Amino acid sequence: MQHKMKTSRAAAKRFRVTGTGKLMRNKAYKRHILTKKSTKRKRNLRQPGLVDATSVKTMKKILPYL
Repeated sequence: MQHKMKTSRAAAKRFRVTGTGKLMRNKAYKRHILTKKSTKRKRNLRQPGLVDATSVKTMKKILPYL
């Protein structure tokens, strides 16, 4: 009998899987010092981003059941 793989709980809270199997993430630089950032830039940071293709293999390893 093979053991189940453990999911990284921290990663499971930070990433979601799209319908096509891509990983979605939140963008950085939206937490503080917001007065000097333009409205357009802050609005763009609200949209989720995709995890880069070079990181997907590693992410799938720590998120085996997502």
